[in-house]
Amino acid sequence: MSEILQHNLAVIEQRWPDVAQRLCGEDAGSVPAQLLEGRESTLSIYGVQLTSRHDRFAEALTQAHSLPVHSPVVHVYGTALGDLQRVMLADPSLQCLHVHILNGALCALVLQLLDQHDWLSDPRVTLAYADVLDEIQLPFFALPAELVLADDTSARIRDRLVSEVHVGFNNEAFAADTPDNARLLEQGRDLLQRDTDVAALFATQPGRDVFVIATGPSLQQHLPRLLKASTSAERPLIICVDTAYVPLRNQGIQVDIVVTIDHRITSRHLPADDSAGVALVYLPGQDVAMLEGWQGPRYAGYSTSPLYARLRAEIPRATLHVGGSVIHPAVDLAVQMGAARVTLFGADFAFPGGKTHTGWQDGDLGPASSIAKHWVRDGRGNKVKTQLNFRSYLIELERYIARHPQVAFFNTSRDGALIAGTHFDPDWTAP
Repeated sequence: MSEILQHNLAVIEQRWPDVAQRLCGEDAGSVPAQLLEGRESTLSIYGVQLTSRHDRFAEALTQAHSLPVHSPVVHVYGTALGDLQRVMLADPSLQCLHVHILNGALCALVLQLLDQHDWLSDPRVTLAYADVLDEIQLPFFALPAELVLADDTSARIRDRLVSEVHVGFNNEAFAADTPDNARLLEQGRDLLQRDTDVAALFATQPGRDVFVIATGPSLQQHLPRLLKASTSAERPLIICVDTAYVPLRNQGIQVDIVVTIDHRITSRHLPADDSAGVALVYLPGQDVAMLEGWQGPRYAGYSTSPLYARLRAEIPRATLHVGGSVIHPAVDLAVQMGAARVTLFGADFAFPGGKTHTGWQDGDLGPASSIAKHWVRDGRGNKVKTQLNFRSYLIELERYIARHPQVAFFNTSRDGALIAGTHFDPDWTAP
């Protein structure tokens, strides 16, 4: 053990013995670090620089100033070379700096090479592995290099950090002042005024079992049994997302409610013929021709997005939870209708078997599975390919489930992403 490591570990063992124990078990030698020289120096791992190699202090100062709010308590995800921690601790108004380790082996390597005693000894600092908590803490700064280098045990937190960092960019598409969005909302105004408030459906199914059906690849395996369930005397209420409607209809499966929120959904996805017995729940901005052709009852609602602020003031309607995907308002509708039990089908948030959706060609509804570069854990603990937006949708569903402990949530396949807060329904789920 090097003298530098002994010096660093002495502080950690005294202040955070559980962290010290884990760090001593890390294989620092497995990290393929290279020294990069510039005006200063840094480490590169798999081609990813931990910091600038020219002016680490200036970089850390820029990072510290990028925090959106000034807070006496700040969370830093990743440890890197300690530069950001030192810059933030130089602020006397900072009361507590929580540092979360995203890559244990990398942290152990840095502790061997560089003296970190100064910031580790500061009484305002707490140090812990990121994976000891299920949720990210705000306000935070996530070191960019360590978002890439986070180890597998930190993947859940890493995914949440990435999703949070992307929120502002993702919301730009839903700005209320863009001409395209204004046009989409205006073209459906007359229909919105005539259609029923989705609140009319709330609390109408107290204690009911509800199936919420999405379009993931695992839906395919359940179609024969869903046909039987949909025609049984004790049938559950069946709510499906827009892209699941055609695959279900092609199998003769009768659904009760379809939910749609994407203006790109057309009559190709929601054909009007034989829709008289199916309710359609939508958010403003949908394709008017598709809405007008729908034969069943239509219900309209909003999300909390500022996109609908002006329209909501003029034409009040109830709110459904939207977290980026149509699965969110479909689940929220089930809960607000009074469901005691919600069973999810095809909610994969991934590409099991290299497929994207049930009933559609690969790439029909979005990027092809072949370009997927990210992963989540499936129901068996294995990695399964996915894309960034699917990971964000998964996170938002997990957060929604955590906020509704009065409802029992079940999943029906281990092939897709593991959904925290759900149980596997033994009647529907293969081992």
